[in-house]
Amino acid sequence: MLSGQIRRTNDRLVKYGEMNIKKIKYFIHLVEKERTGTPAEIAEKLEVSERMIYNYVQVLKNKFNAPIEFNKYRKSYQFERPGKLHWEWVKK
Repeated sequence: MLSGQIRRTNDRLVKYGEMNIKKIKYFIHLVEKERTGTPAEIAEKLEVSERMIYNYVQVLKNKFNAPIEFNKYRKSYQFERPGKLHWEWVKK
């Protein structure tokens, strides 16, 4: 499905394509390396809108409590404290 398409499932409207997990993971990788560039630059790299980059940042802050901020001197997003997000299933 293309970004923004909507379909009805169990009498609910579900919007698809809002956030691509692979792109979010790559964004996080670049944040960890402090190599995102400006929001406009990373949006171009990921082939998403600049608005979507701001959405990624808000999800990381609000849903995952990630301490992500933009460093205007380095011109990159970075995590303000040590830590790591885990996205993959870990076998016990």
